[in-house]
This record gives sequence, C-alpha cells and structure tokens, in this order.
Amino acid sequence: MFVARRLPEAGLAPLREAGLHVDVHDSEEPITRQELLSRAAGAHALITLMSERVDDALLDAAGPQLKVVANFAVGYDNIDVPACRRRGVVATNTPGVLDDATADMAFALLLAVARRLPEGEALVRSGAWTGWRPEQLLGAHVTGATIGIVGLGRIGRAVARRARGFDMRLLYHNRRPDPAAERELNARYETMDELLSQSDFVSLHVPLTAETRHLIGQRELALMKPTAVLVNTARGPVVDEAALVSALQGGSIAGAGLDVYEDEPAVDPGLLGLQNVVLAPHLGSATRETRTAMARLCSEAVLAVLAGREPANAISG
Repeated sequence: MFVARRLPEAGLAPLREAGLHVDVHDSEEPITRQELLSRAAGAHALITLMSERVDDALLDAAGPQLKVVANFAVGYDNIDVPACRRRGVVATNTPGVLDDATADMAFALLLAVARRLPEGEALVRSGAWTGWRPEQLLGAHVTGATIGIVGLGRIGRAVARRARGFDMRLLYHNRRPDPAAERELNARYETMDELLSQSDFVSLHVPLTAETRHLIGQRELALMKPTAVLVNTARGPVVDEAALVSALQGGSIAGAGLDVYEDEPAVDPGLLGLQNVVLAPHLGSATRETRTAMARLCSEAVLAVLAGREPANAISG
C-alpha cells in the first residue's frame, strides 16, 4: 500500500503489525502528481490527503487491484467518489476525531481577532510598547455576544458548546432546522440572511460543495454588521477571498480569522497586508492526539476493507 505523506507512525502502526508493506512518501511536502501516479501503481490501498486529487487518472494508474482509498481528512472534495464507486473502490474519511481540535481552533481565531492579540504581540515584540494605555488596542467583547454558526454538524456543535461557556446568544443555519440541537444548545434557527445581519461573530462549518462554494461573497458580507467578525475553519473556497479583502479594507466588517484559503497554500496578497485579519496555516486538526487518531482511522479503514469488512467511516456521498 502507499501513503502519500509522512503521518504519525503510531497511527500507521496497525498496518505494519498486520504485515502489510507500507510505502510512505517520507516528506512533509506534498508528493508531485507524477510521483503519486507512479508510486500508486500496484497498490491495494492508498492513504491520501486533501492535496492529492483522487480521480480517474490516479485510480487507473493504481490498477484494478486497488480496494480502498482512505482520506486523511474529514473533507473529501479531493475525491471523485463516483469514480471510486464505478471501480468498486471504497473511499473513507476521518470524521469525529478532529471535531474538538477544529472547534478549539475556530474559537481561538475568534478570540484572537476580537481581542487583537496578534497586533498586541507584534507591539510588544517590536520594543515600541511604552506601557498600559486606557484606549490601547481596544477590541470586541465576546461574552454575551451573538454568534452565528453556519453548518451545525459535529464541528459546528462543538463550537456552539464553547460559545455557551461564554454566555453567547446562539444562532445557526443549516439546510433544515434541527430541533434536537436547538434544545441541547439553546440555539435558534435563522435564515442565512438573518443570521448574517444579527451576528457579532459568524463561524463557518460547512463542507465544500457546488452549493457552498463562495457561500460568503460580496452580498453576504454586506449583510453583516460593520463590527462583525468572520471565522473560517471549514474550506477556503466557501469564502470569496477577493470579496473578503474588499470588505475588510472598506470596513464592511471589522475582522476575520482564517485557517483555510481559497487557493491554498497561496493567500490573497490583499489579506497579508491587513491587521484586522488573523491568518493561520491550516492548523484546525493540528494536535498530536488528533493527527494520530486520524492516521489510525485511515489504518483501520484499510484493514477492514482488505479483510472484506465494511469500514465504519465509508464515504456514501
């Protein structure tokens, strides 16, 4: 089998213990497309990341013996699921184990933007800080504010639970209302437009699909309060980055916290020059425990499929 990037060894250990030959692209950097096509040849299983496009070309290069593609991510917009299904290849992802880590990151970005932490740290490190001042780097109050969560799935609910700890008023928008979540979280369903117009903080937790690409664009940003903050730990293309730059530059919204980007790893140069945006390098699931658990889920899926069993985390969509 072939693993497209260096992953935590503890997560891959079950594969080696089962006697499988595990060929790993032993690098922190993404594998080139040509090398991926070459090294996948003859593999019975692949472990891929969001950087690898799993399509007809890769599936054909691997060959008809390929049984499973385990994606080291909860998202799977890099996988042509119908193409896998046509060949009888099972595709899996890693849901559940990264919910809390990603929710922590979303709230960390929210707090960092609200309280202007990067600006404050830069001031201290510069040596230009001359002491406490009554109106220095005034930020936004988080406790008691209104948060709008777009996509109240597992990660969205985890963010909502953190928001309750700050006594925040909770609004949410899904494709349809979720009465059970409303009761559990004291949340209120709103239309997308109402959520955007009422929220002090908007946190995005939707998968990337044709319907959610540029879900937040010029029109949606214009609906938000000029004091509002947008947080995106979902997928970069959910936000129209050019429209976001314009909104941040023009004061249509107060700030943004981003862990993902539209053309990742490229970042719009307009964002790099702004102080009212906090930029993180896709760290949502970046804890040792989470990344190990993700690798273990991939290993378990591979072993299940090769043993003729249905994996717990098969992608159905």
